[in-house]
Amino acid sequence: MVQMELQAVQYCFQPSNLSCSKEVRPTAVYVVMYISAAAVVMLTVCGNLLVIISISHFKQLHTATNLLLLSLAVADFLVGLIVMPFGLIVLIETCWYFGETFCIVYNIFCFVLPSVSISNVACIAIDRYVAVCDPLLYSNKITSTRTWSVILLNWTLSFLYNLALLYFNGNFTGLDEFNICFGDCQLFINEIWGIVDLLVVFFFPCSVMITLYVKIFIVAKRHAQVISCITEQISSDKNKNKISSASERKAAKTLGILVVVFLFCLVPYYICTLVNENVSQSSSSVLINFLVWLVYLNSTANPIIYALFYPWFQTSLKSIIMLRIFKPGSSLLTLFPQKM
Repeated sequence: MVQMELQAVQYCFQPSNLSCSKEVRPTAVYVVMYISAAAVVMLTVCGNLLVIISISHFKQLHTATNLLLLSLAVADFLVGLIVMPFGLIVLIETCWYFGETFCIVYNIFCFVLPSVSISNVACIAIDRYVAVCDPLLYSNKITSTRTWSVILLNWTLSFLYNLALLYFNGNFTGLDEFNICFGDCQLFINEIWGIVDLLVVFFFPCSVMITLYVKIFIVAKRHAQVISCITEQISSDKNKNKISSASERKAAKTLGILVVVFLFCLVPYYICTLVNENVSQSSSSVLINFLVWLVYLNSTANPIIYALFYPWFQTSLKSIIMLRIFKPGSSLLTLFPQKM
């Protein structure tokens, strides 16, 4: 029995005595997992690429608000292109086959890109808050130049912060420093830095987003009530109240989707980091890999939430699919429905 158990054990690198053990699954499970992983990666890459092409090509979309959406799409596109494929391979194979040097590069991308994506979501919340609550001064406060500056600052600070996070936790050292086996790409973050990262990357942006969206919803509801009162004075038609109620429900539903998806993707990972005194103790487990992958799924959901809900996206999508964007003057195409 002992001999059979020893033969059943497989390693990431068979010739090496220092190789990590590998979790073996049935072939059918591997096929299903790889097909699912490929679908997620393709959806993330293609969805965000469509947003990037739309905003970059059509001049009508060259606004300060859409610049933030473009920055978000670029970050999420890079997550799908660079981070997700390798992360999903590790999740499926439970081994790192890409070398020690690329492990360091991979960890940098793993931290910087989701951080940029999250902060972009918070910036979009700020932009929408100013647009709804101070619409008369919005064009003076939120300009393209200021927006580009915020985007540049966002990427720079995210890169420097996460570089410091990884460096001061010893993640740029070799395998011998932590006595880990070959075939693992562990990430070490101590308890203090874990709390700092929780506050900076998750708690603060999440608090800003929830607070501002709640205020936006309150203001939007107040506007709907004013419109309802004016409508009642003009006409006694009871259907007007139904329209107002439907509008409020739609606003509440959209707000709920934005907040719930964001929290659903991020909360499990950060709860895990709080429960574990040292993240490195479980960083090589399937559970932590899955929770990290769930954070990446936020990049998959973003183009659906922040793009597909916009009316202009359907029009731009048709133009891209029909290759109309290659026609002369296509960048001047009107994407918004004409108001009667």
